Amino acid sequence: MDRVDLAIIEQLRQNCRQTNTELADAVGLTPSPCLRRVRRLEEAGVITGYHASFNPDAVGRGFEVLVGIELQDQSLENAVRFEAELVAHPEVIEARRMFGSPDFEVVIATENLAAYEHFLTSKLLRLPGIGQVKSRFPMLRLKSRTG
Repeated sequence: MDRVDLAIIEQLRQNCRQTNTELADAVGLTPSPCLRRVRRLEEAGVITGYHASFNPDAVGRGFEVLVGIELQDQSLENAVRFEAELVAHPEVIEARRMFGSPDFEVVIATENLAAYEHFLTSKLLRLPGIGQVKSRFPMLRLKSRTG
């Protein structure tokens, strides 16, 4: 990957809806070579998709909670089952298996505190192997970036 490929990625990260001509102009290429590079980056798995950003409040997901989860049973079989059930919930917008403690760091997005409490008690705490759950509520989002 060279500087032009990196420039293409950065341009698409900023605005994935720009035309190929606009993208080519921004990175200093003509349209045909630019499109070939984009296709090559897609085929190589460097570009994995194109996404829309939206206002979480407008879609009932403005209340985010950072959740640390410790499993009671840390066997691979239980962890794999837990992961599959965890990520199946639309309220889970991000999940990471961690080295060390906690076992998982999860971002849950709901409409409000009451909706989070309902999700926690009726869904999250019923997942297999849960040992401990610690919820943290962000005061302010300072930066958010995808990609």
